[in-house]
Formats: sequence, structure tokens, C-alpha cells
Amino acid sequence: MKNRLRIITGRIIVLLLTLTSLLPHSQAQSLIIDNGRFRVETGINFGPSFFLGDLGGNIGKGTRFVKDLNFELTKLMKGAFITVYPNEWVGLRLSANYTYLEGTDNIINTKGVDELWRKQRNLDFRSNVWELQLGAEVYPIMFFKRNDEDYQPRLRPYGFIGGGIFKFNPQGSLTDANGKVTWHDLHPLRTEGQGMKEYPNKKEYALTQFNIPMGLGLKYFLSDRVNFSTEFLYRKSFTDYIDDVSTTYIDPIYFANYMSAAQAATARQVHDKTVGIVLPGITRYQPGDQRGNPRNQDAYFTLVFKFGVRLGPIYADRFARNAARQTRCPALF
Repeated sequence: MKNRLRIITGRIIVLLLTLTSLLPHSQAQSLIIDNGRFRVETGINFGPSFFLGDLGGNIGKGTRFVKDLNFELTKLMKGAFITVYPNEWVGLRLSANYTYLEGTDNIINTKGVDELWRKQRNLDFRSNVWELQLGAEVYPIMFFKRNDEDYQPRLRPYGFIGGGIFKFNPQGSLTDANGKVTWHDLHPLRTEGQGMKEYPNKKEYALTQFNIPMGLGLKYFLSDRVNFSTEFLYRKSFTDYIDDVSTTYIDPIYFANYMSAAQAATARQVHDKTVGIVLPGITRYQPGDQRGNPRNQDAYFTLVFKFGVRLGPIYADRFARNAARQTRCPALF
């Protein structure tokens, strides 16, 4: 599934970039349905991405959203999109994106006792994330002005909501006595007893999941054809295992019942990497002790910069183009 999703995403990005490169020579017509013109826009997007999960955080008790972000772990998201506009106030958008997420406990500042538990836990993860999204852009001002054909502002706020599918694969690190760091896929190691009969309430999690992307944006038309947007896009997920951390520690003796000796040895090391910050002689938690917080699902969000180009002719003829420019409202909104 990982390779298939990657191939599909890559093909969509290549197709969209190819269409964009051919625009100066394009003679394609806009889609005509029920005597109405559907405008098609394609482009690329990029911007910083941020992870919201169990690992890492800031001073104090673990909390939600911006207060608990580690900005030093900011990563770059990039992708491409194609949007169909049946009218000026709504667009249907298909996008393909790639990003990289990371979280680690050892960068937490320890100025009090509230954050010491997470610092001492000493877990980390990294993961590539591939996603496909389908959703709707809604332009509220354009909706209320939909009967005013002369109202064509350059700056247009909008909201976005849709559905998506994403693929991830968390890895955790181990550091040997010489300081060499190796990374290991965490899903097959069942670090919290997922799928073990000894822990019937801990089910295996899928590496392909659905999410709900939602956000707000501002689009600015540099010309009738070219536009630039900034967009905040949050992904609500339905899993707490993007970082492979959710519930409690297990008895490491059970790893040997479900995997090879080498895998079991790795699992025992990577599932509990506690360091004794408060009590140097105590370096391991007990089975059943809290490892993560299952009450809050993992999420991630991006601040996206989008460059879009509308395909095909914008106006039916030169007369229509000139008339539109002469009657365009000079206001931003």
C-alpha cells in the first residue's frame, strides 16, 4: 500500500506540474456543463508542518496545540493540487502532499517537575507522511455577492474542509555505546502490546488512516490567471499512533512470543528508553505505567503557501476581457 500510494501521489504531482508548464501554449477550453463554465486551476504548494502528539512538548504539563509545539522540529510539506470551480464561491480540490514529522522527549526544557516525566520517558519518533485530500473551498464573501457579476475582488478569504487518506510509518531510534544512532520501524515491534493476546484491549493499528483536513485561507489574484494563497490547514486524525505512543508500558517478556530473537531484543530496548533524571538508579518503568495519553488523538497541521494558475481561456473573447477589467471593483473585498 505504501508503494502504491507513493506512486499515485507522484503521478498526480507530475501531471499537475506538466499541465502548468504547458499553460503558455495551451488552447484547452474550460469545461462547459449546462451552459455554465467550470474553471479549472492547478498549482503547487509548500510550507512548514508541525506534529501534535504524545512526544516532546514544552515546560509544564503536556497540553494541546501551539503551547506544546517544538518549533525546532518544524518540517517542510510540499505537494500539488487541482481545483474545479463551478462558480466563484466554491471549488472542489484534489491535492497530493508529502511531509515529514518528528517528535522527541529529550529536547524538553526541565524548569519544573511537571515536564520531568516526559523528559525521563526519553522516547522519539520520525515518519514520512504521504497524503491525498479531496475537499471544498468555500468563499463566503463571494457567496453573498454571487448576484453581483461586477464584484471581482483580488483578495478573497475562504474556508476549506474535506476528507483525506494518509500513509505513515513511525521509526524510533537506538544509540549504542559508541554513540551510533540506528532507526527501527516501530509498527512490527508492537511496543505497547498491540495484537498480543496478553493485552486483548490493545489492537494493531493501521499505517494507512483517514483524516479530516480543515482550515482557512486567503487567496490573492496577481492577474486573471495567476493567484497566490496562504492557508492554515489542520488534520484531525483517528489514530493515536502516528508517533507509536498511546497507552501503557507492557511486560517486555512477551516480545519473544511474537517475533524473532533479534526483533524481540530491539523491541525491549526501543519500547522503554527511560533515563533516570529524578532518581538516577531507577531507569525502568513497570508494566501498566503510563506511556502516553490515549484521550487525545494525534494530529498535524501546516501553514501552506500556494501558487495557482487557471487553465484555458479566462474570458470568451477580447471584448469580454476588456469589459471585465473596466468594471472590476477596485476594492480588496
